[in-house]
Amino acid sequence: MTLEDRIVTKAIIEEYTREWLEHLQVDVAIAGAGPAGLTAAYYLAKKGYKTAVYERKLSVGGGMWGGGMMLNKIVVQKEAVSILNELNINCYPYREDGYYIADAVEAVGALACGAVQAGAKVFNLMGIEDLLVRQEKICGVVLNWSSVEMSGLHVDPMAVEAHYVVDATGHDCSVTRYVTEKLKARLNTSRGEISGEKSMWADAGEEAIVSNTVEVYPGLLVAGMATNAVFGDHRMGPIFGGMFLSGKKVADMIHNKLAGNES
Repeated sequence: MTLEDRIVTKAIIEEYTREWLEHLQVDVAIAGAGPAGLTAAYYLAKKGYKTAVYERKLSVGGGMWGGGMMLNKIVVQKEAVSILNELNINCYPYREDGYYIADAVEAVGALACGAVQAGAKVFNLMGIEDLLVRQEKICGVVLNWSSVEMSGLHVDPMAVEAHYVVDATGHDCSVTRYVTEKLKARLNTSRGEISGEKSMWADAGEEAIVSNTVEVYPGLLVAGMATNAVFGDHRMGPIFGGMFLSGKKVADMIHNKLAGNES
């Protein structure tokens, strides 16, 4: 077989463009392909919802690649082990009861593969720079290439419609900030605004990350570390069970909304 460079280029452009056109209207747009965002994408796509994940960086996985201080092992608590088992991520109990260890690289790879094979589409190198809003409800995202943002170029973005948007951007909670800074709107928090995360306390942070996984503005939900940044709770460090549990919870919440199961 003789390979033609022109056909290689043509194949990439045609297939990427086809998939992009197919995702101009989605059920759920997820900002951030970290552990919470990818877990949410996996469970949503598995239920048959058209799900797109937008990741600013070249790689997915957020901070999970490096474990703790570049020691690429992660800790999960027993409550999250069933999710890892479902995704075929190997984990084993540590000497202390209730703690489990997994390989960070395997966890990211299996989670990303699981989400994509379930039907989610990941658009990396693409960031959400604004939100679509209609009558005080978020109804989509405004996108641009992350290289445009990094270069400071004046290039207009383009938009994608979505029934629901998930902010899984981690410590920055950058998508939720558009609601408070651009729309000047109140959030579904005690103060009506972003409180900013507190210092590390794993036990409190892991519990809060799940309880804070809520709809903070009509059409916008938060998941992962973004939840604690929005609500002003503690960060948790290199324990990732709460990230998986938060991703599954937000997927279940959106499923109930889209399926009409909420009263």
